[in-house]
Amino acid sequence: MSAGAERTPAAGAPQPGAALSEALRAGAARLAAAGIASPRVDVELLAAHLLGVDRGGVQLASLRGDPAPDGLDALLARRAERVPLQHLTGSAPFRRLELAVGPGVFVPRPETEQVAQVAIDEARRVASSTGAVRVVDLCTGSGAIAIAVADEVPTAVVHAVELDASAHAWASQNVARLLAGARVVLVRGDARTALGELDGTVDVVVSNPPYIPPDAVPVDPEVRDHDPGVALYGLGSDGLAVPRGIVAAAARLLAPGGLLVMEHAEVQAAAARTMLHATGRFGEIGTRTDLGGRERMVVGRRTHARGRA
Repeated sequence: MSAGAERTPAAGAPQPGAALSEALRAGAARLAAAGIASPRVDVELLAAHLLGVDRGGVQLASLRGDPAPDGLDALLARRAERVPLQHLTGSAPFRRLELAVGPGVFVPRPETEQVAQVAIDEARRVASSTGAVRVVDLCTGSGAIAIAVADEVPTAVVHAVELDASAHAWASQNVARLLAGARVVLVRGDARTALGELDGTVDVVVSNPPYIPPDAVPVDPEVRDHDPGVALYGLGSDGLAVPRGIVAAAARLLAPGGLLVMEHAEVQAAAARTMLHATGRFGEIGTRTDLGGRERMVVGRRTHARGRA
């Protein structure tokens, strides 16, 4: 191409000066061709990010015949390369929150919202009878579960533990931005050994630990290429080395009657229940489902005082 030649837009790219309605149509076709499962939603969310409105605002602007926002083509190109939508907008919804996320931290999934719900329900139950509740979130990542609990249970004090430096930085940003006061105490450390000073005093332990086996590489490029491996792979041949450490930590942290809620893969439900049974310190052990009806979390109640089998 000569220095003075015009550059031809990529196929499916919005044309310069295009109306928003046409840009949305072309962008959705471009993302669909790239294998994106929700192309129209994604292009509307990218436009909403640029325009500073929600999806409804984008749809209204499209009906009015407004022009497409500057920068939409560049974002569409990156999304077509399977860069996560949340990395492009810088945020991820989680229950009532909009969390800041980006490279170096696991993007919270809608499935984990139900894990948070179980922890929130138990925290509310305890708080209603005692006036306060102590919750620990192990492997907090972006801080999603910890902040959701503090947001929805105002009397809760939540201790959140994250080992990875990058994820800890994202969690710190989210705590500072979304919560006033110190109701989330963020600790950088190993979730399996941290918070020894709280042993036997915690009402709820909740965790979404890494649990993918080493040979089960995710298919989606957004996960495989962009979520940090430390947040995905649970170590050991079955991917459950870290979850076993979380169960052991919960057994020492929880007060008698305290509840553990831990996310796992659908195929790991039986193994997760076995982990809790093996400690000899949990009763009422069972599996709960996510909003899609899949077996995605184990729960158990601490039945013995610390130090007893």
